[in-house]
Amino acid sequence: MESRSPPRIFSRQRRQAGLRRALVRQSQRDAARYVLDDMVEDILERLEFMRLSPAKALVIGDWTGTLALSLRGNGSQVDETDLRDLDEEAPLPAGGYDLIVSLASIGRVNDLPGSLTHLRAALAADGIMIASIVGAGSLSNLRRAMIAAEPDRPAARMHPLVDNAAASGLMQRALFRRQVVDGRSLEVAFSSLDRLVSDLRDQAMTSSLASSAPPLGREALGRARDAFLEGRNKQNRVVETFEILTLTGWKD
Repeated sequence: MESRSPPRIFSRQRRQAGLRRALVRQSQRDAARYVLDDMVEDILERLEFMRLSPAKALVIGDWTGTLALSLRGNGSQVDETDLRDLDEEAPLPAGGYDLIVSLASIGRVNDLPGSLTHLRAALAADGIMIASIVGAGSLSNLRRAMIAAEPDRPAARMHPLVDNAAASGLMQRALFRRQVVDGRSLEVAFSSLDRLVSDLRDQAMTSSLASSAPPLGREALGRARDAFLEGRNKQNRVVETFEILTLTGWKD
């Protein structure tokens, strides 16, 4: 049977370039990092609830270093992977992990089933994988603003995101013994579209689509800003939602 390559939706080069820029921006005192901080805090709470103390763990995507530091403090041997060097669609170079945590990493790859399969393969028997990604229920005000910017023929400026049902199906395809997908909402208030875009750049969350859209012109950008502010609340702020999906799977 002829094997088919997955469609090329994302650019790994653009994603890595965005991460490099974000790490430079993180050296600034007021750089936003709330999405990753929320993911790390949630993972730590889950591990405490499960009373999980892995002997050998792999942490992918936590450029804060907080999660690895906490795991080492509990006696775990921890490997860390820098997303600037990692190809999420290739097998991991090492294995035998009791725990693999992936943060904000696999949500923007062309072969997500393959990425999950590689993560499962790197687990030891009875090992557990926990992956947190930004899900499809995110950034509705921004999406509305982008449509308003180019009402006649909007360009693709925001990449597709995975929803809960799709994530559950993907975990089954990757042959985890058991799997759970759950979601939660992180709400953040913004005074302007520009503030939101700046925060997304700080956190390497801008578009990494393989086909890059041209910059918005002055008039289109003005329409986007106005449309974004239509969602203002009584405090003159626009509340955006980041839906965080957490995929948890156990290996045989």
